[in-house]
Amino acid sequence: MNDDVKRDIAPGGTLRVAINYGNPVLAQKDPASGEPRGVSAEIARELARRLAIPHAFVTFDAAGKVFEALSRGAWDVAFMAIDPKRAAEIDFTPPYLIIEGSYMVPADSPLQAIDDVDRPGVRIAVGGGSAYDLYLTRTIKQAEIVRAPTGNEAIAMFERDKLEVAAGVKSPLLRYAQSRPDLRVMDGRFMVIEQAMGVPKGRTHAVRYLRTMMEELKASGFVADALARTGQHDALVAPSAA
Repeated sequence: MNDDVKRDIAPGGTLRVAINYGNPVLAQKDPASGEPRGVSAEIARELARRLAIPHAFVTFDAAGKVFEALSRGAWDVAFMAIDPKRAAEIDFTPPYLIIEGSYMVPADSPLQAIDDVDRPGVRIAVGGGSAYDLYLTRTIKQAEIVRAPTGNEAIAMFERDKLEVAAGVKSPLLRYAQSRPDLRVMDGRFMVIEQAMGVPKGRTHAVRYLRTMMEELKASGFVADALARTGQHDALVAPSAA
C-alpha cells in the first residue's frame, strides 16, 4: 500500500466515514449494536480493512447535513449522490448504486403522472439539501418546493400541512405508502440518483484509489451482496464505468 494513498484518504490516521441514515437504502442503525449497517457501512469497513487503518463513523440524518459538514472537515470519505453542486467541492468515484426519485401524493390527488407535478399551486415537500432537492431546484419551474431538515421531516410536513406532493427516494416512499390507503406513489420517476463515494476536493491519491476499488467491489458482487443482506431489492448496482 502506497503511504501517499493512506495519508490522502485518512490524514489523521483514522478513516472518518460519513454515514447518512436519512437514506435507508444506504444505511440503517443496527438495533442490537447501534452501529451502522447497510451497503455504505460495509464498503467503508472494507476500505479500512484494505488500508489496515482504524475507522470511525460520523453519522447524519440527512445528505444535506453531510455536505454542510464538509466545510468543518468532519469526515474523510462520504457516501452521497453525485450532483453538480456537490462536485464543486467533492471528488466522486463512479456510482456504485442507482436508485430512483419519485413522488408520493394523496390517493385521491388529481395529479396522476410525474409531469403533472410542475404546475402552479402544487407544493412539493423535500428534505433540504438532498439529491432530489438539488435536482428539483434546477428543474421545477412552476411548483413550489418546501424544504424540511430531513426526508422524514419532509414526509411529516407533507401530511401535517396537507401539501400536494412529497418527493423522495422511491423505495422508502413505497414502503411508507404500503400501509397507508390514503397515499400512493406515482408510477415512474423524476430522476435517477447515482450514489457514489466521495472525498474532499483535491485528494488526488485518494480518489484514484477509491475509483479503482469501487469498480472492483461492483464487479466482484460485493455491492450486490451487501444490498441483499439488508433487503434493499429495489436498488440496482451501477454498471461498470470502464
